[in-house]
Amino acid sequence: MAVPQLVRPLVRPFTEFFRREAAGGIMLMASAALALLLANTSWGPAAYFPQIWEKHLNLSLNGVVLDMSLVHWINDGLMSVFFLIVGLEIKREVMEGELSEWRHAALPIAGALGGMLLPALLYFLVNRGLPTQNGWGIPMATDIAFALAVLQLLGPRVPLGLKVFLTALAIVDDLGAVLVIAGFYTTNLDLTYLLLALGTWALLLNLNFLGARSLAIYLPLGVLLWFFMHQSGIHATLAGVLLALAIPARIGRARPEILLMLNDRLGMLQHEVHGAEANPRIISEELEYLSDAISSPAQKLEQRLHSVVAFGIIPLFAFANTSLVIDAGVFGQLFSPLGLGILLGLVVGKPLGIGALSWLSVRLGWASLPAGVTWRHLWGAGVLGGIGFTMSLFITLLALGEHSEGEPVAKVAILSASFISGTVGFLLLRSAPALPEAA
Repeated sequence: MAVPQLVRPLVRPFTEFFRREAAGGIMLMASAALALLLANTSWGPAAYFPQIWEKHLNLSLNGVVLDMSLVHWINDGLMSVFFLIVGLEIKREVMEGELSEWRHAALPIAGALGGMLLPALLYFLVNRGLPTQNGWGIPMATDIAFALAVLQLLGPRVPLGLKVFLTALAIVDDLGAVLVIAGFYTTNLDLTYLLLALGTWALLLNLNFLGARSLAIYLPLGVLLWFFMHQSGIHATLAGVLLALAIPARIGRARPEILLMLNDRLGMLQHEVHGAEANPRIISEELEYLSDAISSPAQKLEQRLHSVVAFGIIPLFAFANTSLVIDAGVFGQLFSPLGLGILLGLVVGKPLGIGALSWLSVRLGWASLPAGVTWRHLWGAGVLGGIGFTMSLFITLLALGEHSEGEPVAKVAILSASFISGTVGFLLLRSAPALPEAA
């Protein structure tokens, strides 16, 4: 027992780090910074490093061949798992979270709508009639990982209600981004594959209705759904959201049965804990069984995938898509219509849109500020909403196309706007009066 006791203090900090939601944002920052460093210094080397992502990988099965570059496998394949998590989070919040009751949901919904509409409008006005006009969706989304990472740096100075508000707002933002991608960034539809995708989704929904609870049934069909979506012309990542909507979010047992089972198991566990020779392995297995028994398939999948997405897929996406060589000319184009539209949308449009519609919803009596949250806090959160990193980069690839002339400018504008929004939001919230309970 001596060795584990000595090791535990060394392991605990890492365990606590990875349990923090905001840690994903820190990983994201580090990945983007490292990619830019490698691509623009002799460490890369700069001349070769970004080209790594253009190497092709093909998979073939029974005559069906998928041939895509590494960056495409990341953006179209692995990011589908990210969208699966997004779908599960949206479903959870709507069914039992902050978005399940109107009195709680009104404020983040109003803020999110303002934070989507005004940035898109500002971008459109600056780029109207230009080839870059189609990029109005770029400044619409908020990166929750980045935003929560900034809030985490502020510690107890930030009220819990503000973190809940910003999380709910970002989830509504994500839903809006999903609808925008599906409705406005889809081209060259193949109706045969689209019908096959819809048929597969209908099968998944029917399995849910019939009471199927095993993820071993849903996930293989989810892969098939992804393939049909990819072949249909609709962006394949939306298969993740559709799969999330089909996976059961309710426990497959009646409430009295669950309570009876919990009572019996907890009695056995209590006897084991207070026994003369308590067995840690048995106690651990019993706790895992209880956790599994009271979790729905959707909860189990979200728990298993959250760390994979936050600390693996999203940092890899950031690493691959910010691996670009930046020359002085790119910075010179930051105030071109494309760059200016993104900067204005994220840095100005986001806080104004979030703050204005939030204020209006409270003024009209539709919503109220969360406990401990002041208007200064809410405006600070609105500024943090301008951190658009992950989803903004993703929409850039759809709106402008990869290897387009505007892609480097858009990416640098997103990075710049996210840095400005994060810094200003941090300073604004840091200057807010300390909370009474923290004094």
